[in-house]
Amino acid sequence: MGRKITVIPKAPVGRILMRAGAKRVSADAVDTFTEILTEITEEIAAQAAKIAKHSGRKTVNEGDVKLAVKQ
Repeated sequence: MGRKITVIPKAPVGRILMRAGAKRVSADAVDTFTEILTEITEEIAAQAAKIAKHSGRKTVNEGDVKLAVKQ
């Protein structure tokens, strides 16, 4: 199985897991966590874009993102 190219850099994802209390983090764990974070953030981004469009704007603002997270 090949590695997927992601927008989110893997090194910071590994650091997030370490800061959460992990002593060590495998490359597979970082890959999986990165994929999950990417899926979640893409869903939030799409929802925020819909909210902005519904409001008659082309620009996504902070409020759109916060509202998208709550949904």
